[in-house]
Amino acid sequence: MATTLVRPRPTTQRTPQAHKAFPTLRHLGPNWYASVMGTAIVANAGATLPYQLPGQRVACQIVWALSAVALATLLTARAGHWLHHRDQARAHLLDPAVAPFSGCLSMALLAVGGGTLIVGKDLIGTGAAVAADAVLFTAGTAIGLVMAVAVPYLMVVRHKVEPGQATPVWLLPLVAPMVSAALGPLLIPHLPAGQPREALLLACYAMFGISLLATLLMLPLVFGRLIVGGPLPLALTPTLFLVLGPLGQSTTAVNQLADMAPQSIGAPYAGALGAFAVVYGVPVMGFALLWLALAAAMLVRAARNGMGFAMTWWALTFPVGTCVTGAAGLARHTGLTAFAWLASALFVALLTAWLLAAAHTLRGLFTGSLLPR
Repeated sequence: MATTLVRPRPTTQRTPQAHKAFPTLRHLGPNWYASVMGTAIVANAGATLPYQLPGQRVACQIVWALSAVALATLLTARAGHWLHHRDQARAHLLDPAVAPFSGCLSMALLAVGGGTLIVGKDLIGTGAAVAADAVLFTAGTAIGLVMAVAVPYLMVVRHKVEPGQATPVWLLPLVAPMVSAALGPLLIPHLPAGQPREALLLACYAMFGISLLATLLMLPLVFGRLIVGGPLPLALTPTLFLVLGPLGQSTTAVNQLADMAPQSIGAPYAGALGAFAVVYGVPVMGFALLWLALAAAMLVRAARNGMGFAMTWWALTFPVGTCVTGAAGLARHTGLTAFAWLASALFVALLTAWLLAAAHTLRGLFTGSLLPR
């Protein structure tokens, strides 16, 4: 199962003529969107840190532009994958180890779209940024909601899943609506006052609930598999950090939504939502730090046992980035310096993980080890 994350297993029904066209694209699975997510979150988190260094925003602009180019390139390549290797694309959906990564497309669109309004507007202008984010947010949200239903449906009806196969990868399609809930508030100030703003605010809270409750159903299966089945295979160990995704992103969501509540909904709800951001966010961030310590310990163990590079290393980026934005949101609403320092420390970890994953990915692309012909 570990190898399918890097090189999804092929279907047994092959069309030789189709395989001759763009053979490199045959092994380009949906897990590659994680690299776009991980790059975009570096820009988004870096631009919203409580502490800003000289040149930091410019660096975030460059990283955002890189994520936008990577997204456009990957969308084109994946379109080629579906066009020339449709049998393999269908096989991905029927593979329980690969299908959950379908949720990464939604999150890649949302992360780049959010970054367009956070830092991209400095380069392309506010009007263009709002238009771009509106398109990416709408597409990402629609795809995320579809995948949040379609992937669990396939797991129940088509996939042959055993308890021992449970991994944090199963959370991926369920986190996508939470990303919409966290990034949707960026568009609220650009909507007409009144019902449009309130509708988007409450829609984001609805998606917050969708993702949170679905995660609460799935997470016990993942943790139970760890307790009963022992450590994950070495290549899958970084996916333990995926659990941080719904934790950090939900904390980010409630804080972002609380920022927009006063201009979107009347009393007493606006004040209550502001209080909810702290009452919910602080305990969840505490659990996120607990899980981070456990996942880091398992990662060190895997590294000592010879864990090599796989595309699963990108799991060390986006989930940690959501904890950065979550801690930054709590710093805004509590005024505590401790949360500001926590956000900064987590960002250093995020930046380190991104540099490592990006360097190994580029090397794998140049050598052909990641996408063999």
